[in-house]
Parts: sequence; C-alpha cells; structure tokens
Amino acid sequence: MFIIDAHQDIAWNVRQFGRDYRGSALAIRLQEAGGPNVHRNGYASLGMAEWVAGQVGIIFATLFVVPDHRKDSWDTEVYADSEQAHTLARAQIDVYRRMEDELENVRIIRTRQDLETVVASQANPDLLKRELGLVILMEGADPIREPKAVEFWREQGVRIIGPAWARTRYTGGTGEPGGLTADGLELLAVMADQRMILDVSHMTDTGIFEACDLYPGTIVATHANPRRLCTLATPERLLTDEHIVRLAERDAVIGVVPYNKFLKTGWVKADGKRAVSIAKVAAAADHIAQLVGNSNHFGIGSDFDGGFGADSIPHEMDSVADLHLIGQHLQQMGYDDAAVEKFNAGNWLRILRKAFQD
Repeated sequence: MFIIDAHQDIAWNVRQFGRDYRGSALAIRLQEAGGPNVHRNGYASLGMAEWVAGQVGIIFATLFVVPDHRKDSWDTEVYADSEQAHTLARAQIDVYRRMEDELENVRIIRTRQDLETVVASQANPDLLKRELGLVILMEGADPIREPKAVEFWREQGVRIIGPAWARTRYTGGTGEPGGLTADGLELLAVMADQRMILDVSHMTDTGIFEACDLYPGTIVATHANPRRLCTLATPERLLTDEHIVRLAERDAVIGVVPYNKFLKTGWVKADGKRAVSIAKVAAAADHIAQLVGNSNHFGIGSDFDGGFGADSIPHEMDSVADLHLIGQHLQQMGYDDAAVEKFNAGNWLRILRKAFQD
C-alpha cells in the first residue's frame, strides 16, 4: 500500500522559509535549530527521505499565498491584489517545475498517463525507484485574475482549485463569512469546462452547500476534519455532519488532518504532543465512514508544514513517514485491508481517475 496525501504546502515552505525538501525533515530541523522558522511553522515534518520511507506516492502540492489583511509580520508570500497573487503563484509553480527537472523520481501529474505511470511505479520493490507524483492544487483562488483565466492555470499544470483560504473575490473563507459571489459562480462554470477538481476546504458553511448544489464536476475537501469532534474559534474551518453527508452524495473524498488543534478542543502547543493520540485521527476518519455508511469517502490530507509542525501532531507521529500509522489504527478498530487501502490511497485515486480523462 502506498499513501496519497491530499495537502502539502511545499512551494510555500520553500519560498517562505527556504526549506530544502530534497533532503530530509531531520536535516531541515538541524539547520533551523534555534532560528525563527521553528517558532513560525514548527519543526519540519516533510522531506524526500520521509516521503520515500513513508511510501508517499502522490501529493496534492499547493500554491498558497496570503492576503495582505491576514499576513503575519514575517510573511513574504503576501498579496494586496490579484496581480500580485498571480505573480507569487507563478513563482510557486516554478518550485514544482524545478523539483521535476532536478529530481528524476518527481513527476507533475498533468494527464491520465502521468497518473498511471506514477501509480505503476509504486509496485517497484526498490522504494528509491518509485515516482513521487505532484498534483498541483491552488489554495485560495485570488491568483486567478478573472474566471476565464482558469484555462491559463490549467496550462500551467493546476488541476485542483480551492476558491477560498480567507475571503477571496470568489467566495467567503475561513473566519470571513459569505457564499459564492457572482465572480465565484462564473469561476465554477469555467472550472467545470476545464475539468478542474473543486476543493471546498476553507469555504464557509453556505459556500460548501452552494458548491455541492451548483458544481457539476468533481468535488473534494482535501483537508477538513469533522466539526462534531472538535470545536474551533472559527468553527466553519471544520465540516458539519450535513456537509459530510452532502459531500458523500457528490462522491467526494474528505482528507483528515493530523493536527492536534483540529483533533482536540482547546489544544495549544503548551499542552504538548502527548495530549493527543493518533486514535483521534482514526476517530475523525471513522466518524466520516460511520456517518455515510461506507469507507468510500475518507482519506488523508495532512497539511503538514502548513502553519504547524511535528510538535503539533499526535505523539506517535514524527513526520510524514508516519502517515501509515493512521491506517494501522483503523485496522485495530476493525476496518479490513480493503477499507484501509481506500483510506491510504484508493479513494483519492478514484477521484483522480474520474477527473483525469486526458
């Protein structure tokens, strides 16, 4: 079994913090020891060594830039308008292109053939000869200067678009209410025409229901836990049971996030890793499965290094190499091998095969 992780902010980390993911998370930790990055983004959880050891075969790799009104004092990937957002996102695309050019085992997945080539390579008994596939995901759609520009971003390799992080010109977002705008409705229409996958993570309660009702194409929630199991100051960041059921009706997959703050109400870093067990992650996945009555709609969306690090994930986990432990815990709960394989990769693979027809 290999792993598909539906959310990693790789390019943002490379440009914002100067992290070199061609090596290991351990090497990054040693390099950053005593520096500001640990305070700002936690201890690194990602690295090529850990992707290989953890048999991570496909990553949804993000383009993520921060709107000026939500920036921290140290942020550099910040935009004040869509032109700046466009420029920054293109620079992040270049990060992934360099990875593909410089690392012979990395492939940006642009076509169905790319997808199947990456999947076939996972059968190689030599882990170092397996390919790492990147599906490019835009998180927050402000880099799209106008809806018809979706076609341009598809040409650049983007295959998944999340209209929101914070509020964008297209929709409300986490902590900033509002449903789809007129531009947002047009965006969805062009996305459908371009066969893009729609990611509803970070959209508001209203926006998620609107997206499920209106978008004719493939829908996912790459990184969003059940709201019933955890309370946040911004509750709309997590999914209600009604959202989960509606998304399952649309054949969506929901990526559970092994972030302690999303797993235990009131958790803060001062509580330490040991305050949260991997059982909490499995419980989030199980809640989705029990609610919809099958194991076809859960998966992994780690969001590792996306504002938190190894010091903010369940105590049994140290890096992305440990994602397989969630599936092992599901087995201990009674899930069979087929269900665990769906959780690890199969459900996301179904979504990708449905969306990648060319």
